[in-house]
Amino acid sequence: MKMKESAPKRRHIKFRRCGITQKKAHNIIGFIKKQRLNWLGHVERMAEDKNVQKIKRWKPMSKKPIGRPKTRWKDDVLEDIRSMNVRNWKKLAQDRDSWKKTIEQARTLHRL
Repeated sequence: MKMKESAPKRRHIKFRRCGITQKKAHNIIGFIKKQRLNWLGHVERMAEDKNVQKIKRWKPMSKKPIGRPKTRWKDDVLEDIRSMNVRNWKKLAQDRDSWKKTIEQARTLHRL
């Protein structure tokens, strides 16, 4: 029985082939980061007994796999906050209007 050859998997999609310019790609990444930060503010304002808060605080008790740990959603969001130079983000997130202003300022100043 002969095995069918498959095309090699491509790890990177070239922007030109998709019709996406570098500027559009940067805008997409900025949009995703903004949405992540909006969700973080929403989660921080939730009550402590909500399931989302429980999942956010949950620590798995299973054995860790060998190698570098996978990047978590929380790690990406905290990196975005560090790049924006925001201090006391938990306190800012409690007030919806100030959190929204902080995210918008960060988008314009830090090219988020």
